[in-house]
Amino acid sequence: MNFGDFLDNNSCSGGGARIVADIPYNSNNSMPAGAIAPPRFLAQSLSSKPMFNSPGLSLALQTGMEGQGEMARMVENNELSNVGGRRSRDEEHDSRSGSGDMDGASGDDQDAADKPPRKKRYHRHTPQQIQELESLFKECPHPDEKQRLELSKRLCLETRQVKFWFQNRRTQMKTQLERHENSILRQENDKLRAENMSIREAMRNPICTNCGGPAVIGEISLEEQHIRIENARLKDELDRVCTLAGKFLGRPTPSLELGVGGNGFTPLNTVIPSDFGVGIASPLPVATPKAAGMSVNPMERSMYLELALTAMDELVKMAQSDEPLWIRGLDGGREMLNQEEYLRGSSPCIGMKPNGFVTEASRETGMVIINSLALVETLMDSNKWAEMFPCLIARTSTTEVISSGMGGTRNGALQLMNAAIQVLSPLVPVREVNFLRFCKQHAEGVWAVVDVSVDTIREAHVGAAFPSSRRLPSGCLVQDMPNGYSKVTWVEHIEYDESVVHQLYRPLVSSGMGFGAQRWVATLQRQCECLAILMSSTVPARDHSAAITAGGRRSMLKLAQRMTNNFCAGVCASSVHKWNKLRTENVDEDVQVMTRKSIDDPGEPPGIVLSAATSVWLPVSPQRLFDFLRDERLRSEWDILSNGGPMQEMAHIAKGQDHGNCVSLLRASAVNSNQSSMLILQETCIDSAGSLVVYAPVDIPAMHVVMNGGDSAYVALLPSGFAIVPDGNGSGEEGSLLTVAFQILVNSLPTAKLTVESVETVNNLISCTVQKIKAALQCES
Repeated sequence: MNFGDFLDNNSCSGGGARIVADIPYNSNNSMPAGAIAPPRFLAQSLSSKPMFNSPGLSLALQTGMEGQGEMARMVENNELSNVGGRRSRDEEHDSRSGSGDMDGASGDDQDAADKPPRKKRYHRHTPQQIQELESLFKECPHPDEKQRLELSKRLCLETRQVKFWFQNRRTQMKTQLERHENSILRQENDKLRAENMSIREAMRNPICTNCGGPAVIGEISLEEQHIRIENARLKDELDRVCTLAGKFLGRPTPSLELGVGGNGFTPLNTVIPSDFGVGIASPLPVATPKAAGMSVNPMERSMYLELALTAMDELVKMAQSDEPLWIRGLDGGREMLNQEEYLRGSSPCIGMKPNGFVTEASRETGMVIINSLALVETLMDSNKWAEMFPCLIARTSTTEVISSGMGGTRNGALQLMNAAIQVLSPLVPVREVNFLRFCKQHAEGVWAVVDVSVDTIREAHVGAAFPSSRRLPSGCLVQDMPNGYSKVTWVEHIEYDESVVHQLYRPLVSSGMGFGAQRWVATLQRQCECLAILMSSTVPARDHSAAITAGGRRSMLKLAQRMTNNFCAGVCASSVHKWNKLRTENVDEDVQVMTRKSIDDPGEPPGIVLSAATSVWLPVSPQRLFDFLRDERLRSEWDILSNGGPMQEMAHIAKGQDHGNCVSLLRASAVNSNQSSMLILQETCIDSAGSLVVYAPVDIPAMHVVMNGGDSAYVALLPSGFAIVPDGNGSGEEGSLLTVAFQILVNSLPTAKLTVESVETVNNLISCTVQKIKAALQCES
């Protein structure tokens, strides 16, 4: 139930027409610097890798890292002999009290000395100085000489004091990490010691298989003793897995049937899914890994299963609970998660929140024109999932299918996935997430699909850097309703580093309107409504596509879909194309400029493509801004492609009940007889979470082929357009965040070098367009 099924979508890369590059542009119309509000970027802090990176801790096992009792055990067991208790205490004292020895020797130098340490003189820093030092340490643990000099002047300290403080602080962090790793190793050592003791005990008291009594030493061989012990261990493991499997499958598993073989040993005859970490034949289909080197070992499978079950329980609880877990704001609007109630009722299943992260939680319920089975199938297929949420998902893939479900359904399906989720603005970084997706049927016509991040488990095995966001149990609960509808309750629960988001977009993101449940449900409703209309045998009355065949409508929609996907990729620099970001002095600092080379790609003009995007705030409502930009009669007020006059709509294909959801073909009137009229393909989308206006000039002969049902994959186009979202301030004054983006072909030779004039041209184009929009809406101030 997706665009791919209806449109027979092929994997096509975006492209663009050469028409835009040939348009003469008067550089005298360039806007002065400052036409766009100067940015207020914050320095992006480097998220340090958390100490809670072990598989055990990721499943909420409690470990005391800082306790005195643990420290005593470490010293007693000689686990930290290489760290040195005296040095650790000195470093901790240095971090709290000051920068170290006033005579100029660092902590490490003093420890290296063989002679007894002399009495050191300390300079005790003030709380304000420590706060400033800690703040810079989070951003840059290794400051250069210039930064240390500037900091020493600001804090009235000597440069060597600043230098020694950072040395001691780095040593202290390293000591804490080593202490934690030693704690993990000690736990593993204790586990192995206990297992060894149990094996020794079993070997000292062998049991006779014939009578069940104690066996006389010498009656059985040592090899047979080992086999019996291993068999008993496997039986215990099998009992534990059966308990997990019963909870996973939602029904009790058959009891173990143990038969006696002819050799006197007790074989295991029960078939248990290998999905749960036991290497026995599985009744559930298990797919091979889709990425080399990413296979899941049995220990990881067991951990993933327990994490998925915990996440599913939490999702169902959050989806079905009301107050006091969810409370409404003072205005009675959106729901907010009561963090105190949440922490009281559940423990974090992926570890504690990293330092510097903030929490974003939202919930939304809506009716959708799709049945539960079709929606579940869409969510469990990465390609269909990306097609259903085109502006939300920049890219996604399935890393490994751990279980594909049972009985030919998605019940019990468990898979590892990764995705890049975006807000259409260069000021909001794309969120990269690696997560488990688990699907379970709770009743007839009732399904739940839950996602939960696995970075704390995977990073120890693949060495991945800690991400800037974590997906706590999130997903949807789907219930079938009459007439092909479903009731969808969506929950989004995320922890993220707020410092990477521009101040202009922080209210939108923190309110949950950027990545939250409202946007997922609104997009799902709009896409399903579009599919229902396109699959209907009747053509909507407002469609102006009588001259276009059914095949022509499908080709136009495929072309518009490719255009919109390429527009989103150009704004957020996803992996659809390999963009290179430019940093030049002649470009406004709030404008993101990127370039890429196109060589023999179908549907793309060969040459150098330049993309420019920026975001601004406007004191007008999102609806008014959307209506202004999509009105072909007002297009001449901001579009230089309009030839100074209104445009005429040649074709209109409706994609929803709202008149703003459509694909149009516009024609610009020729100014004189020597000019030929230009065709512009345009797609507009709007829902409660935001709106989109995307357009591209297209070649007239190529569009004739498309409108007659021809292949649209070879039609070259370069998209431009606008993304509109509410500002999220909630102050009562309506405002919009407008993202403007252009893609142009600056040179038809891929081997040519990018010129400064080309960069200035696209910068002037985007500045001039924003200024014209402000003037037309009378909000220049």
